[in-house]
Amino acid sequence: MNESKQTSFRKVAECLYRNESSKIYYAFVKRNGRQIRRSLKTSDRKLAERRLKEFRGDADKLVSGGRNRMSFTQLGEIWKPVACANLKKSSADRIGRCLRTLNTFFGDRIVSSITMRDCEEWEVSRGKGIAASTFNKDAQVLKACLQYAVDRGMLLDNPSIVIKHRRITDKRIVIPTKEQFEKLCDTILGLDPRAREAFPLVKLLATSGMRLAEAINITWGEIDFDKEYFVVSGGEVGTKNRQVRTVPLFPAMKKFIKSFYDIENIEFDEYLFKFKSARKALETACRIAKLPHFTHHCLRHYFVSNAIEKGIDFKTIANWIGHKDGGLLVAKTYGHLRDVHSHQMAKLMDE
Repeated sequence: MNESKQTSFRKVAECLYRNESSKIYYAFVKRNGRQIRRSLKTSDRKLAERRLKEFRGDADKLVSGGRNRMSFTQLGEIWKPVACANLKKSSADRIGRCLRTLNTFFGDRIVSSITMRDCEEWEVSRGKGIAASTFNKDAQVLKACLQYAVDRGMLLDNPSIVIKHRRITDKRIVIPTKEQFEKLCDTILGLDPRAREAFPLVKLLATSGMRLAEAINITWGEIDFDKEYFVVSGGEVGTKNRQVRTVPLFPAMKKFIKSFYDIENIEFDEYLFKFKSARKALETACRIAKLPHFTHHCLRHYFVSNAIEKGIDFKTIANWIGHKDGGLLVAKTYGHLRDVHSHQMAKLMDE
């Protein structure tokens, strides 16, 4: 600390200092070998004394002994089961991945010694070359984990509050055209037998609008060919919003399933798919056919795009694909498609 900063604080009572330039009172206390400074956020002496008393009480609650020497890795092992108690497996797995990443920086550090400066250094090092969404997820886990330490008396304040949330820019939506989708399917069917197994999953995603996790967990018992509907439950994993939805069995989806499977000899409790992803087949087919990099989610976009071209309203589409906002997100995400389609249709009105 330089001389100007040292002389800017004047001691007015035990543990109570005043910043001579701002006139704001500060608390200076020492606990567990560390000096802790906190602004009392007032220039009123009486109010500052009351806040100092409260602050010293909080500081006295800091635990000592074994828990005060706990490492960040140990803290994460205690916090994770509590944080994940009511989460879906996919969300719990994501927290686990974030903790493993955080451990590479904070792992052996004693929790009570982690400072704001440490968190700022992590922010700089972790933030290089990764997506904003990835950074934000890691930061969210760090903040929650350290807040748990505060709540359990291992820290007086959460030092990670200095980490700023990063703005996420909207990703460009990649939607296959009908010609591209047909080329994609033909290319997959021309791959080796193992890769060809991905074809029915690709077709189902494109004709149902389901998310990947929903599609790979659907069973034959959840498809009613007579009443023409299918149930999206997400199986043991559940859907993204944890709600089961009943969706009409779309003609294209029904036609494909009946042409590809022997539905007379099926077990209702069997899954349609024994594998969990068509990623490798998609990557290979797109490379061979010189197509854009289409993912599982692009096929969901393809379904929505087709529905919009058919003139189906946003609210109905939202219900089909599991959005609970009445179509607001569909309108925001895909509204431009309707405008393009409308202009194309308008060209037909030439007389």
